[in-house]
Amino acid sequence: MKILIAYDGSQGADDALDDLPRAGLPPLAEALLVSVAEVFAPPTGPAEAVGPVPPAVRKAWAEAAQAVEAARARVLQAQARVQALFPGWQVDAEAFADSPAWGVIKQADLWYPDLIVVGSHSRSALGRLVLGSVSQTIVTEARCSVRVARHHDRAGAAPARLVIGVDGSPNAKAAVDAMAARVWPPGSAVYVVAVLDARLSTALAPTPPLLEEWVGAGPVETQEWVHSMVETLRQPLQAAGLAVSSDVKEGDPKRILPDIAAQWEADCLVVGARGLGRMQRFLLGSVSAAVAARAHCSVEVIRPPHSP
Repeated sequence: MKILIAYDGSQGADDALDDLPRAGLPPLAEALLVSVAEVFAPPTGPAEAVGPVPPAVRKAWAEAAQAVEAARARVLQAQARVQALFPGWQVDAEAFADSPAWGVIKQADLWYPDLIVVGSHSRSALGRLVLGSVSQTIVTEARCSVRVARHHDRAGAAPARLVIGVDGSPNAKAAVDAMAARVWPPGSAVYVVAVLDARLSTALAPTPPLLEEWVGAGPVETQEWVHSMVETLRQPLQAAGLAVSSDVKEGDPKRILPDIAAQWEADCLVVGARGLGRMQRFLLGSVSAAVAARAHCSVEVIRPPHSP
């Protein structure tokens, strides 16, 4: 597994490091910590500049270099913390100048991680002003799964509690498969929830052919289809040794899922990045960014491997 961890030295970034032992991550993995200095770096250094360089420009270059060095110092400290948490991991660190969110996304496009980990808050004033929070931009624009980590009080060795929102889409099934493949402490539990938005309940008739192989049935009435889908998705989680419960709710999933996670005292709420292909707004489509912003626990937004 390849894990890219965004780190800016903020409390949210430190919470993300503390959250890593609660994520079911494997004992062997490659991790790359990235710290992005929010400055505009020069296209060339002073030594490569052609012609006289105004003093103001030289001062800006010096400040940019100092910002990158400060980011490098922060990320090296974080590297040591992660290495102590996971002695079997190969942990590397990089620091550079860019816009924080897009710097992380560009690094992910080069490194191809399976998962990006980011804190729920960051220092980036520019990111909040122009693009929304750094974490929200990464959730929306990254090509791989993203974990938006938040502070929690339970220790890493304690049983984990997960809520997984499902809708029968490939991304929702990938969320279930990803959690089933993780390494969880004994006694960990998962609550599988499908949220039916009554305004769109007719969208499931007929059942898309791709989904028939998952539910083992042809087109059926919406409620029966959803209950069958949920029951099918429980199986790999049970096979992984997790205690599984499930339910089907009605309402707005953007509100229902964070509320359930809070009531259930979940460590993490897990959703797919996209809903059913031609029905993007049914159940989970367009919901992932909303729950990542609203939930009080960590949120993991899953994309299938190598998904565009």
